[in-house]
This record gives sequence, structure tokens and C-alpha cells, in this order.
Amino acid sequence: MTDRSGIFAGDNPFVIARSWLAEAEASEINDPNAIALSTVDADGLPNARMVLLKEIEDAGFVFYTNYGSVKSQEIEAAGQAAFVMHWKSLRRQIRVRGKVERVEGQQADEYYKSRSLKSRLGAWASDQSKPLSSRGALMAEVAKVTAKHGPNPQRPPFWGGFRIVPSEIEFWADGQFRLHDRFRWTCTNFSHNWQVTRLNP
Repeated sequence: MTDRSGIFAGDNPFVIARSWLAEAEASEINDPNAIALSTVDADGLPNARMVLLKEIEDAGFVFYTNYGSVKSQEIEAAGQAAFVMHWKSLRRQIRVRGKVERVEGQQADEYYKSRSLKSRLGAWASDQSKPLSSRGALMAEVAKVTAKHGPNPQRPPFWGGFRIVPSEIEFWADGQFRLHDRFRWTCTNFSHNWQVTRLNP
């Protein structure tokens, strides 16, 4: 049993994560749901980029992207990924590692429909991660897909979500004199029978 209390209290790491994110939404100036997503390529070379986390489910963390992007290719080749979510205003962060699965069908359709029209059309227009000759070429493609798909475009078949199902979640909060509080939640075989360990700063 660890000596968890206050912001670390609770028996469900997803509930704690949602609570922390809700606090950050009131204090972070921009994109409190931004995460630094890490993947590896075929040679094991790490890659990192910022994406927006769109949902903390009861057993996973969901974001959306183009399935043709570099991140998607690396995720699907490795089947796993990691991210860190850091809030400077709260002096807290969450680290997550786990397996990854696609989020498609109705769930992805509903999120796509919730986006602004320009963002939906942009998903059609962008051949994400591929070379681009100019900004003008991109805008011309946006005009083309706008004429083709109109004011209510359907979700592109190459665009959807990923769910990171964690085997490890770490909650970190800044402490005086760099004596931070860290609690690592781990489970085996993605059973969500969590073991919690306090870590040295």
C-alpha cells in the first residue's frame, strides 16, 4: 500500500487522469490536452511529436490522425507507443506506455463530424507526412476537395483514431527542492489489476 492522498488518491488511474486534465483545462492557456507522442521506426530510432488527446476512456487514451502518416505507420508496425502529458501551470505530468489499437466505425465518425468543416476538409486534403511542393499546392488541394465533398464530408477512409491501452501509467507532481512525488501504476497482460509503486524523484 502506498501513501497516496490528495491529487494522487483513488483506485482508478483513468479517473485520476481525467481529473488532472479537467484542472488543466482551467489553467493552461493553449491545448491542455496536448501530448508528446513517441514511436519508433523500423530501425528502432525514436520519433516524437505533439498531438491532441481527444478522450480518456475507461481503459485507454484516444487520439486521431491520418493513417498514412509516419506516426501511424510506426504505431502499426510496432503495435505500441508512449506519451507524456505535461502541464506547466499545474507542475504535473502523466506518462503512459502501452499497446495501440485502431478506433474506427461509429466512434471515429462521430468525432470527425464534431470537428470544424475546415478541419474535416483539411483531413481530406493533406497527404500527411509526404513531401509538399508549396503552401499554394496545399490550398489548391483544399479547394478541390471542398468542391468534391461539399459542406458535409464523410470521414476519409485513411483517417481515424488510435487507442493506447496502457500497461504503465505514471503520475508526477513537482515537489519542493526537486523532491517530486511519483507514482507508477503497472498491470500485466493489460488486465487492469493495477499495482501502484511510489518512485524516487
